[in-house]
Amino acid sequence: MNFGETEYENVPDYILGITWQIWEDRDIAALRRHYAPNIIVRSPASVVIGNEHVISATMATLAEFPDRTLLGEDVIWCDAPNNGILSSHRLISTATKSHPGLYGPASNQTLKYRIIADCHVANGVIDDEWIIRDQGAIVRQLEQTPQEYARKLLTHEADIDHWVEPYSYANDVVGPYTGFGNESEWAQAYADIVQRIMNAEFNVVPKTYDRAVQLEYPGGVTAHSHSGVDQFWMGLRSSFPSAVFKVCHQMGRNDKNMSPRAALRWTLSGKHDGWGAFGTPTAAEVFVMGASHVEFGPRGVRREWVLIDEVSIWKQILNFSEII
Repeated sequence: MNFGETEYENVPDYILGITWQIWEDRDIAALRRHYAPNIIVRSPASVVIGNEHVISATMATLAEFPDRTLLGEDVIWCDAPNNGILSSHRLISTATKSHPGLYGPASNQTLKYRIIADCHVANGVIDDEWIIRDQGAIVRQLEQTPQEYARKLLTHEADIDHWVEPYSYANDVVGPYTGFGNESEWAQAYADIVQRIMNAEFNVVPKTYDRAVQLEYPGGVTAHSHSGVDQFWMGLRSSFPSAVFKVCHQMGRNDKNMSPRAALRWTLSGKHDGWGAFGTPTAAEVFVMGASHVEFGPRGVRREWVLIDEVSIWKQILNFSEII
């Protein structure tokens, strides 16, 4: 991607710079320059088409959390066709629940949660996006469980007769970016590890993760060592033991002064037919959208960040349970 005479020196500088400009510098109108008019934004909660929807959602978020910050922890990226790029941007956000909004009445509660956003940039604009926010961390800090908040969303949508359909392959829209990433050995190594875990080969964990691995998992959970890896992935996979796991995108980098890193975007689709992190099996059809970043060290994976949207998953389970 050629930045020409712009103020951005490289891809991470560009991604971090426009994020700050839009959110913290309050130049929300810059979305009209940086985002394509018909951008497709997929989150676990929905599929949204059109930049004007992005602008209105940005204003609503800032009205509810006026002091929100977005601190970019890393940008893992690869080249894409037609001089484009695909970036996976991991952020940690802080915000105070100062005003009423999507998450309920004002509480002055200070929040901290992570986000991973994959963006395709071509012809000077972002035109395709996949984004996951740690909704489980958000609602827990507001003294609700993901299950309770999902039920509130369902009740609200029933009241206004407007079901917001969570993202799945059934309602996906093919966008400008159809790539799979790059051929990084680090991306392939991590994809192989997660695939083996999803195949119930949990003995791969002590073989591929550093014993002192630092783990950042959904719900704002920080854990360490092999038991933490096992607990998270076992809890997820055992809830959906017959679901189909698919790696949708993988890329890795080995940049100067940084550990080798990799980013995956993946899905798990099938029935809620097992006991695990999502309680009593219901046979609900569930679609899980996931994103992961890792750093490798001399003894394997030394840091791992994983995001799924627990609220979206509970919404699908509860909606099925109430229908039957």
